[in-house]
Amino acid sequence: MLALSVVLAEQEGENLSGLSNNPDRAIFAVRENGTTCLMVEFVVKFLVPYDVLALNGIDLITEQAPFTLPRSAEIEGKCGSTESEIHITWKNNAYNFSIHFSKELRNKGIEVWKMSKVQFVYDTSETSHFINAYNPGKHTATTHRLSALVTPTGRSFVCIAQQTITLISSDHQKGVTISMYDIQIQPFDIASDFVFSEPYKCITDQRERLEETLPLVLGLILGLVIIITLTVYHFHLKLTASQSQLPRDRSMYKNM
Repeated sequence: MLALSVVLAEQEGENLSGLSNNPDRAIFAVRENGTTCLMVEFVVKFLVPYDVLALNGIDLITEQAPFTLPRSAEIEGKCGSTESEIHITWKNNAYNFSIHFSKELRNKGIEVWKMSKVQFVYDTSETSHFINAYNPGKHTATTHRLSALVTPTGRSFVCIAQQTITLISSDHQKGVTISMYDIQIQPFDIASDFVFSEPYKCITDQRERLEETLPLVLGLILGLVIIITLTVYHFHLKLTASQSQLPRDRSMYKNM
């Protein structure tokens, strides 16, 4: 028990959000023995449904509370060789956003890491986001059998495009939506302190990049085809003109 306490004491959270030029993008790191072992950079937006009492004082109406993960949040975490996690809290623990990561072997013995669980604890009695909430209190929303952001080990996951996860809440099974974008995450095998390893781009970004470059490539190919066609046509005209000057009746050669 003492050894465990020592290990946990040597792991600390660092809030580096001040280094980001994006006012919504948070940068958090977990360090172990003075070295970064987990780091995340992202914008996180929440959409949380909650009940309010209708004007008739009888019926309940579901409202939606939208808010963004604040860059001033507090960080805790735990690193391991195959399991790691980060806990982000704000508003005096009224909100607690936890992400769990794990490693696993895939086909052909390829080792990857993934986001294996997301949990969000929120308090509807916190009035800055939940206005006139009915029967306010704490609720826990969590994922089930999550396998997201799958990335080869030793690399960081990078994605500009939005990644959306739906959590099921203890508040009458409501669906809490968490959207993340402008992401770079690495929960294992960080070689240099505060520096991500080689990026692994998400499929969405790769597809969007292809969609951006495909018209240019097709335009270049079309232009090349047009040039080749005009060149062939030009030589064809010259060849036809040369052949038309030759006598076609062989009897004319007798008088030459």
